[in-house]
Amino acid sequence: MKRIAILQGHPDASNPHLCHALAEAYGAGAENAGHDVKRIPIAELSFPLIRSRRDFEHGERPACIREAQTIIQRSAHLLLVYPLWLGTMPALFKGFLEQVFRYDFAFEQKPDGRFEKKLKGRSARVVITMGMPAMAYRWYFRAHSLKSLERNILKFAGISPVRESLFGLVEDADEKKRARWLDKMRALGAAGR
Repeated sequence: MKRIAILQGHPDASNPHLCHALAEAYGAGAENAGHDVKRIPIAELSFPLIRSRRDFEHGERPACIREAQTIIQRSAHLLLVYPLWLGTMPALFKGFLEQVFRYDFAFEQKPDGRFEKKLKGRSARVVITMGMPAMAYRWYFRAHSLKSLERNILKFAGISPVRESLFGLVEDADEKKRARWLDKMRALGAAGR
């Protein structure tokens, strides 16, 4: 059994989207396999954006951010789900990650200038939905948003391995294709991967 945290990064909580369905399928598969799953619906949280280095290093953390940090700290695996907007993650999701992955939680600078990775021992899967073909995002655009999240946030904090699932041409997908995607997410959830 693994403890799994699902970070739902779609910024619209008023209407279910494919991101919600994929995360729920993963969560259901994980729970049915006996994993302990905690969900963090970022669109339902209220937190300020970080506007300065001082805020990042010493700013007050709202209760919802402290709770998210506790869930992540106790988890062995993270699922991060978001839609590709303007080639990257939505601003709300980025703002959430900036609040959560701060000094003394995700990493800490040592006196010799090196950084201690404080979230070692955890793995992650990043799920991104998009209107373009996933292959175009991966090869032509070089998966910029994914690589930045993986290298500069998750691995910098010690989270590894980081796997990904990219779902492209989502607006054109028929029910049969969406059902295959949901089945894939249920299987990944059951495996805790």
